[in-house]
Parts: sequence; structure tokens; C-alpha cells
Amino acid sequence: MAPDKYRARCLTMRASGESGDNLSPIAPVELESPVGQLLSQILKTHPHLLPAAIDQQLENLQSDKDDQKDEAAGSQDLLYKRIAEVKEKERRRTLEEILYCLIVQKFVDNEISMIPKIMPTSDPTGRVDFWPNQEEKLERVHSPEAFEMIESHLSLVLGDRVVGPLSTIVQISKIKLGKLYAASIMYGYFLRRVDQRFQLERTMKTLPEDFTKDQARFEFPNPGKQLWDPDSLISIPPDDDNESDGGGYMDTAEGKSYRLRSYVMYLDSETLQRYATIRSKEAVSLIEKQTQALFGRPDIQVLDDGSLDTSSDEVVSITFAGLTMLVLEAVAFGSFLWDAESYVESKYHFLKS
Repeated sequence: MAPDKYRARCLTMRASGESGDNLSPIAPVELESPVGQLLSQILKTHPHLLPAAIDQQLENLQSDKDDQKDEAAGSQDLLYKRIAEVKEKERRRTLEEILYCLIVQKFVDNEISMIPKIMPTSDPTGRVDFWPNQEEKLERVHSPEAFEMIESHLSLVLGDRVVGPLSTIVQISKIKLGKLYAASIMYGYFLRRVDQRFQLERTMKTLPEDFTKDQARFEFPNPGKQLWDPDSLISIPPDDDNESDGGGYMDTAEGKSYRLRSYVMYLDSETLQRYATIRSKEAVSLIEKQTQALFGRPDIQVLDDGSLDTSSDEVVSITFAGLTMLVLEAVAFGSFLWDAESYVESKYHFLKS
């Protein structure tokens, strides 16, 4: 067998740019349901009308759900049950695309251009990252305490790759890049959730007076289905006792403030596991679709011996700056996903208690 078969083939790619058309895609996922396509059109042409349109669609979903419950009470027909299952599937797809529109709206409101689908290019350097540097905008969507943790996340997941000039080009497997992106979405989701509790306790002045100094190292809890490599796990080192580092505090405009990472380490493992769990199937599906829309479906085959053959995996070229933007966008996407879930739940109950 030729050795080339077992080498990841390198494909020169780049992110597709927007054309002059005002209706060019503003997000990589293509919406399929009639409601999703309608909301997508409104977002592109009249974004200020999107909140009202979403509220109306959520009301329609609730009415449809209530009507189906009333009909189900008086029918045991198997055909009717099958029709009800199809309708429920359609509602879930519609709900998923409503969530996605809410996420994209957050990017639009913050004037952040989402990274488009990666497409082939003839660029001689083979770079994929021709998107603008939006680090400042992506930083502003988080609290200062949360962004401090995001910076630690960047250092941990990229490791010693973050060396040299930001313009340095590195090659990385698309599968690994996709795993890193998905893991960072989940990290952003977790971080928004725990930061909301932290900010609430700080406002209510119920934060513990002192954190235990000898906290064990916290590692981001593993979901049932692992999405990333073991060397990409998110972990938070305990705060140093060094006074120059501020210990469990950080300097803010209001003076010294508790560090969010110290607060995270203070929480018990059961709470951390709950906060790291994605609440809905729709959210899990969106993470998968967003990742695949950017990087494509991974070409993985299971061999006869049970091992995974990734020889068809593509390798892309990307700068350190581009890699940083990918991670920051993913973390923001995860944070917005939490916000979107919470908003929809307030209008249309779909989360399991």
C-alpha cells in the first residue's frame, strides 16, 4: 500500500468572502425550515424587526403544541400518533433554527462578522484565515472576569503553539480544528452560565468571604460524548498566593474584585458538572451544525480492527492570529447559545427540568 494513503492530504483553502449582494450569508449554517428562512431574511434586511418576529413564531409554536395536546387526549389512533411525531420533529427543527437566529443576531448587534465557511483558494500561502481581527469586539461581549478565564483557556488549549509572531502560519488537521472549535463553544456556554451566577452573587453580596487556598485543580467536566482530544481539555490552575498576582482577586474599575476562576474552583463538583451540561438537544445539534458548516463533515472510517482511519483528513494552514479568532468566536457562540436558550425558555417551555 502506498504510504501517501496514510498521510493527511493537504488542501489549500480559505474562508469565502462576501459578495456585493446585501443578501450574502451572514452565518455559515443554512436554515431549512420555512420559519428559519423567514427569520434569516428578516435578519438580513430588517434586523430591528427580528425580536418581534421571533416572539410571534414562539407563540405559534406554543399554540400548535397546545392544539396537539388537546387532540391527543381524544385519540389513540396509531396513524394520528405518527402524524404527531412528525409535527413534533418539525417543531424541534423550527425551534433549533430560532435559537440559531438569536445567536446570529447577537453577533450582528455587536458588529461582529462571523467566520464564513472555509472554501478552496488559490492563495500561494495556503492560508484559511482572511477574516478581520475582531478581538476587541469579542472581548466586549464578556465580563472582565470571564474574559480573564477565556485568556487562560486560549493559553491552555493552544499550549506552546502560541509562540512567535501572530502572523506565523501553522498547519493543523481540520478534524482537530473542528474539535477545538466545538470544545470552545461548550466552554463559552459553561462560562456564561457560571458567570451569571457569579455576577448575581456579587451583586447580592453573598460571595464567600475567603476561598480555600489549597483548591484542587479543576478540569472542565467531560460530557458523555467527548468532542475534543485529551490534550485540549480545559483546566483552570489554582490562584497563586503571591500578593503581586492578587490571589483570589483581580483589579477592576471598581477596585479589587473576586476572580471568577477562584469562584469556579470554590463550587462543588456536582454543581460544576451540571453547569457544564448542555441543557437541550437543540443546542447540541446547533454545536454540531455550526462546526460542520465551517469545517465540513469529518471523513472518518472505522477499520476492521475497530480503529479509526483519518487518512483522508485535510490539513489547513492558519496563522496564530486566525486560530485565536476561531477560538474567541466559538466561545462567544457558546455564550450566546446559553442566552438564546434562556430567552426562548421564558417564552416557550422546552427545557427538561
